[in-house]
Amino acid sequence: MNQRHEIDAFFLSKIIAVAGVSRNKNKFGSVVYRELKKKGYNILPMNPNCDIIDGEKCYKQVSELPADVEGILCVVKPDITEELVRDAEYTGIGRIWMQPGSESTIAMNFCRERGIGVISKSCILMYAEPVQSIHKFHRGLARLFGRYNKQV
Repeated sequence: MNQRHEIDAFFLSKIIAVAGVSRNKNKFGSVVYRELKKKGYNILPMNPNCDIIDGEKCYKQVSELPADVEGILCVVKPDITEELVRDAEYTGIGRIWMQPGSESTIAMNFCRERGIGVISKSCILMYAEPVQSIHKFHRGLARLFGRYNKQV
């Protein structure tokens, strides 16, 4: 289970890159990107196949990201997550959030071995305040069944 301090630290990141943002606004990477932007987080889109997403520059790879990016939210296939965490270490990005479906044991172990803060098995929209819509319902269920990381 994730440590709440890792979750809180992730949200303190000055800038967060979202890997897996798509031109298709219905794909979850795009939904997360727009929701976090709407909530006021400083978010950058990442997709190797796009130049612009919602009028913003889209970064193709970790090495292109500005130096002040502190976290990456992975909404990609597990093998891509494994590449992202290696690139994150190389560029000094110290926080990774693996959305459910993006997790990789290899990537999680890599992060832990190298001191990169890693969060997995939790949807970021259950923690990004204010929590709304279906994510508020999911958070309630997680609390009910003891799977929600409470504040420490």
